[in-house]
Amino acid sequence: MPGPERKPAPITVGTRVTVTPPAAPDHPAQRVETGTVVDDYADSLLAQGELGRTWAPTRRWAIALDDGRLVFAADNDITPT
Repeated sequence: MPGPERKPAPITVGTRVTVTPPAAPDHPAQRVETGTVVDDYADSLLAQGELGRTWAPTRRWAIALDDGRLVFAADNDITPT
């Protein structure tokens, strides 16, 4: 009999994550990076229609990558490690 399904831990500030940012025109290849969540902007997010633009969508998470870069990602771009 299989055991209970394991749910992933919630993502919070300090969580180690892998980030798969969406491909961009100038960087078409997707790369998986690892880092640590340093901020959660959930309270600041606006719906796409409320932005008044179609470029530069808001992202919920700020992640300090292991190589020193800071990136911003949406919920579906990160996975806890």
